Amino acid sequence: MKLKPANLHPLMQEYLHELHILRQLSAHTLKAYGMDLGDLQSFAQDDSVDLLKVTNAHVRRWAGRLHSKDKSSRTIARALSAWRGWYEWLTEKNARHDAQSGKVSAQLAANPVDDVKAPKRLKSLPKALSVEQALALVNQAVKEADEKKDLESIRDAAIIDLLYSSGLRLSELLGIDVMQSKDRQHESAGWLDWDAAEVTVLGKGGKRRSVPVGAPAMKSLMAWRSIRDSDINLNAESIALFLSANGKRLSPRTVQARLRTLAIRAGLPTHVHPHMMRHSFASHVLQSSQDLRAVQEMLGHASIASTQIYTSLDFQHLAQAYDKAHPRAKAGKA
Repeated sequence: MKLKPANLHPLMQEYLHELHILRQLSAHTLKAYGMDLGDLQSFAQDDSVDLLKVTNAHVRRWAGRLHSKDKSSRTIARALSAWRGWYEWLTEKNARHDAQSGKVSAQLAANPVDDVKAPKRLKSLPKALSVEQALALVNQAVKEADEKKDLESIRDAAIIDLLYSSGLRLSELLGIDVMQSKDRQHESAGWLDWDAAEVTVLGKGGKRRSVPVGAPAMKSLMAWRSIRDSDINLNAESIALFLSANGKRLSPRTVQARLRTLAIRAGLPTHVHPHMMRHSFASHVLQSSQDLRAVQEMLGHASIASTQIYTSLDFQHLAQAYDKAHPRAKAGKA
């Protein structure tokens, strides 16, 4: 049973008070630390162990109990951090007291939490749309552009088509200029080669890469360029490919909001953000080509390890297809 902070060992309460006064930790953090120290005290009481005689073996056993209760790696790591901090504080407090009194008090031989680590946190897989969902989103954008024929709808279709076609990061997309420029005032971070159907962007680490743009995306981009050049009051600074109605380079927040709203209208059952389009691009190209190196190059990953995570998404896709299609896939399942 969780101990209330008021029922904590006096030395634990003193430690939390110092964290509040000296380190000025937030009330939320102090509450979490209090709960973690309460767990430590409960474990010690359950095993009839004096808190000042806790050993490394005790701590390992109690961390295991937290794990057996389905506590996350993050929660266990925080608990161990709270326990370790308290024992460090306690050792320092005893040392100060001994220095002042000239007496040697009963001290812990070592911090019992040292070298105890939480279970490794499982690396979460990137969230990607299914092929059907991605196509539904792109088709919705293109449909609205064809029907409304207004500046924002045509621009949105070009943005979503390009995100899915070339797997760009949002910052890369917004850094694209309508054509390459390099002078005293401005040097393009990225640009579109309209003839070669290729986009060049400045990625992480200041590395440039060029990625092909599919024919449907080029069609959407050409439609956007036409209305961009005719309906927006352009000036010498309006070199960005994607502009707002007043001729300013589009902001990340605008793209995020437009994509989220469009996904809702497309009936997608999940929150869609620009980076999800990048994940979808990588996953779907890998499913079709099985060419990890090519996907790595198109994504601009410095390490192949960063790209390999999409093989897990590919396996998930295959496993789901198997479960749906194989006559005996569900045999024996409850």
